[in-house]
Amino acid sequence: MAKVESFELDHNLVKAPYVRRAGVEEQGEARIEKYDLRFLQPNQDALPTGALHTLEHLLAVNLRDYLTGVIDLSPMGCRTGFYLILWGNHTPEEIRDALTTVLEKHVVAATSVPAVSAKECGNYRDHSLFSAQEYARQVLQQGISSDPFLRK
Repeated sequence: MAKVESFELDHNLVKAPYVRRAGVEEQGEARIEKYDLRFLQPNQDALPTGALHTLEHLLAVNLRDYLTGVIDLSPMGCRTGFYLILWGNHTPEEIRDALTTVLEKHVVAATSVPAVSAKECGNYRDHSLFSAQEYARQVLQQGISSDPFLRK
């Protein structure tokens, strides 16, 4: 049976919020990285679906303005954060800084949510800008570490 990287992580030892490089795949010249953008402490809290969904839309649209090679941003099933998939070579600090900027400039300051019509979104009724902004403020107040086990 193949190992799943995130199932190997001891979720009791991490200290959210943080950014963590969770995987790298290379084939020839191509390099794909997966980052764990953890907003909440695992097994202690979870983002409500409206907040999670709205954060997903705002992050997916706006992270592309601050990072090169973004392929996808997806919510974690446990609802404690997101996975970010990118082409290229990045550092956790670079990802952390871009995430901080987007939370400050594009989530906390948002007056609307992109792509929330029935045509653009598969669950367009399940959004909460207010909740997304509250969780973004909480993450920013705590600070985002570039190490999952230490507050840096």
